[in-house]
Amino acid sequence: MNEPAPVITYTEGALGRIHLNRPKALNSLTLEMVHLIASGLDALEADGAIRAIALTGEGDRALCAGGDIKMIWSLGRSDPAAAMAFWAAEYRLNARIARLRKPWVALMDGICMGGGVGLSVHGSHRVVTERTRFAMPETRIGYFPDVGGTFALSRARQNLGLWIGLTGATIGAADTIAAGLADAMVPSERLPALLGHLASGRSADEALAAHAADPGPSELAAHAGLIEAAFGAGRMADGIAVLREERSDFARATLAHLERGSPTSHVLTLHLLRAAKASPDLETCLDREYAADALMLAGHDFYEGVRAAVIDKDGAPRWSPARLEEVDEAALLAALHPLPSLFLELESAAPFEPGEAR
Repeated sequence: MNEPAPVITYTEGALGRIHLNRPKALNSLTLEMVHLIASGLDALEADGAIRAIALTGEGDRALCAGGDIKMIWSLGRSDPAAAMAFWAAEYRLNARIARLRKPWVALMDGICMGGGVGLSVHGSHRVVTERTRFAMPETRIGYFPDVGGTFALSRARQNLGLWIGLTGATIGAADTIAAGLADAMVPSERLPALLGHLASGRSADEALAAHAADPGPSELAAHAGLIEAAFGAGRMADGIAVLREERSDFARATLAHLERGSPTSHVLTLHLLRAAKASPDLETCLDREYAADALMLAGHDFYEGVRAAVIDKDGAPRWSPARLEEVDEAALLAALHPLPSLFLELESAAPFEPGEAR
């Protein structure tokens, strides 16, 4: 029998639907899915009857758990151009979502990590639920937050994105909203009604307001001062020293998260987040991430991190270098060479602004 399509595009009244359909793989992205989403956007943007587009995932476990990391791991050394081609297509899609001229309503229900974050946070209306498990866990596999993650995290409120990107830790609805990476919490039981209102032609702003609920307090926001003190300035080692001096439960938990990650990834990620904060737009950050992809494919920790996490699943990566103080930051950053822009032919259309008339 034919396999079901991994992405389904259809319409419901005034609502366009792009539905990720790989539930057994937690809707993780493949190159085919990236192309299918892009072609779905072609059709829905051209349809004058469509007032908004909703991104959803099959099942109640995940919107999207990330990209096809096994594929990239297997191609990285044998055919790095093919691995880079996946990232190029994915990053162009991320930029396109940011510039859609119709509201993009991403339902971040369940797991939303890596590539799923790239499909969500650049849109105009980002919805979390009580089941949301949001993370950019790339430092734990010897990588860095990509898919425009450096842009989004660098602009997170109160520098909370620094903590999210460096620790790779999973957060819930309240922390995601506090960081400015989501706009509203809608209980999962209300999602069908939310989609129904969008299909009826109701504006995305009105529909979210009608179904949103209080996400509760944010633990990250409560510790924003410590996060700023640790990571707002100075080197990665300086941040570790601040956390060790603090001795609070939050500081100890942060250190435990950091101990799971690649020292090289931590240094690179902190650099990319700070560079992103000074960058004018998402495309500039995606270009920089693309250059960092080439650097990681030529290194050690990405392959070792993926091996330990998803290939052998022993949970015991052997980072090289193994200690933060052994990372030659100057040499690492000197090896980060710019590549030709992914966006030379990018249209000049401005991104959708919430509240804008349609």
